[in-house]
Amino acid sequence: MKLFPSLTALLLSFATLGTAQAQPLRIGVTPGSLADSAQIAAREAKAQGLEVQIVEFTDWTLPNTALVNGDLDLNYYQHQAFLDTFNRENRQDLRAVAVGSRGNIGIFSKRYKSLDSLPTGASVALANDTSNQARAIATLRDAGLVTLRANAPQLAQIDDIASNPKKLKFIEVAGPQLARALDDADITVVSLGGLLQAGQLETARQGLYYSVGSDAFWAIHFVTRADNVKDARVRKFIDIYQQSPAVRQQIHATYANESRFYSLPWLK
Repeated sequence: MKLFPSLTALLLSFATLGTAQAQPLRIGVTPGSLADSAQIAAREAKAQGLEVQIVEFTDWTLPNTALVNGDLDLNYYQHQAFLDTFNRENRQDLRAVAVGSRGNIGIFSKRYKSLDSLPTGASVALANDTSNQARAIATLRDAGLVTLRANAPQLAQIDDIASNPKKLKFIEVAGPQLARALDDADITVVSLGGLLQAGQLETARQGLYYSVGSDAFWAIHFVTRADNVKDARVRKFIDIYQQSPAVRQQIHATYANESRFYSLPWLK
């Protein structure tokens, strides 16, 4: 009598497992190197029996919203600072489970050839979201254009600037639109990936200042929900992505074969 319920439970367990395996792993990305490299990994995953659906977003909030709502299993588009800000402002608990590529950032202009030639009162386009504005402000500081107040937070904003010798005027722009701001501002602080996605290769190669590095904090992370951290499909996809020579080749190609435009922190 005790065997029959156990057998039923076992059959239900197998049925549930089969359903879970039949569902594709849904991953949200943004266009460019992230989407291109994820597609390569998805093809390799399929060859290993893991179905993956890559979903592209041009908005910087929707991939997290979709993940929270259960429409995605994983996303791959944000650095740790962006994730921390999203979790804090939206009272969520999304988790970074692995590190991906790190696109470098810089200062670019279609009007000037050097930072020294910038006039007083020059306009600066930079991101309007907290985390990416902080990275832009840090880049301006490292380039010697501004200094920050002594007690400025790690994610310093425009209001945290202590000195601005050139009296730069700041234009806050939605991140996905930054590359277009090159035509409207004297200088723009933008990622190399954003420039390349907008077809601005020559501008990318003629940066006035490059902020390069391989630290994981500003790298793009693979992010999932707290209840999905142990999903074996997530771990398998990340392993495929990080170990695939074809993925690395695609990242290099998407960054115009310019090693100074990006780094791969997981290889450190």
